[in-house]
This record gives sequence, structure tokens and C-alpha cells, in this order.
Amino acid sequence: MKNVEAIKSEEQLASMQAYLKARSHRDYCLLLLGINTGIRIYDLLHLRVDEFLNEDHEINEFLYYSTYKSPPIYLNERVRDAVVACISHRSLQPEDYLFKSKKTSEPITRQQAYRIINDSAKQAGLTEAIGTHTLRKTFGYHAYKKGIAISLIQKRLQQSSPSETKQYIGIMNDSSIEIRLDVNL
Repeated sequence: MKNVEAIKSEEQLASMQAYLKARSHRDYCLLLLGINTGIRIYDLLHLRVDEFLNEDHEINEFLYYSTYKSPPIYLNERVRDAVVACISHRSLQPEDYLFKSKKTSEPITRQQAYRIINDSAKQAGLTEAIGTHTLRKTFGYHAYKKGIAISLIQKRLQQSSPSETKQYIGIMNDSSIEIRLDVNL
């Protein structure tokens, strides 16, 4: 198994998003959920539509799911919009997997998720090793870069120490990243 890295270029991330958005609402939603939440690929693939819905069948602002024992996961507006588009364009029912296979009622496989991520990365010009862990690492890297405390990222990624988290997301030297704590009151 090769070591994969976070996608550090926001331009390449935007290119991947544009490519997937033009191809498939499901695949675009997979990428957005992965890079904006840090959820493990197995858990992502097994999310059901009803886990995103409130009593009025609207998308929740927070995702509560059983295998994640930490605080609920915030879904930003772009992610919520992508989830709505994925559900409506694919006519998914509440009991369906969000990332349901086109051939069966089961979720897509990890291998298919890998192909989706890898294909979009190649289209964006990425030459680094890319895999399903790239989504989590990208989430962690960009959260850290935007000033989120490493302890909070560690908790979200469910890792044992801040140093392990820094190594996982590719932060070897703090001085190599410009962190902007913009409290614009």
C-alpha cells in the first residue's frame, strides 16, 4: 500500500470539483463530503439519506451518525447543496445509501471511490499518490491551514496524538504554512 498525501493546492481541488460536478452529482458529493468533513471512506460510503434529513425532510446542518462517537459533524452550505442535488437528481429514498451504486442498492465500493478520486485528481493535473485517505488528509491539512487547532483536528480524525495528526496530514514544519486567524468582527 503506497503512502498518499493531502491535496494542498486549492486550485487543483477546485479543478477536481468542477470536473466531478460536470460528470456526476454522486461523485461530486463524495469528494465534497470527504474534503469538508474528514469522515473515513468506509463510513462515508455507508451513510444513508435519512441520516442527513430532519423530520421535515430537510438537510440537517449537522450530521449525527452512530459510528462516530465525537461531536456531530458540521455540514457547510456547499456540502448541504451537494447532498440535496445528489438525492434529488438520483431520486434517492430515505433508506437508500447516499452513494448508492448505479447497478445495485448497495453503496459503491472502496475501489470505485478510489477510481473516482484518482480520475478527478489526474484530470486536475495531480501527479502525487492519491487514494481514499487523501480526502481525510486534505480535510485535516486545510483545516489546520485555516487556523483550526490541531487538537480539534486530532479529535475529528480520531487519532491518538497531535504529532500523529500532524504527520498524517503532512505538516512536518509549522513554519511552512501561513495560518490566518482572521477574526473579522
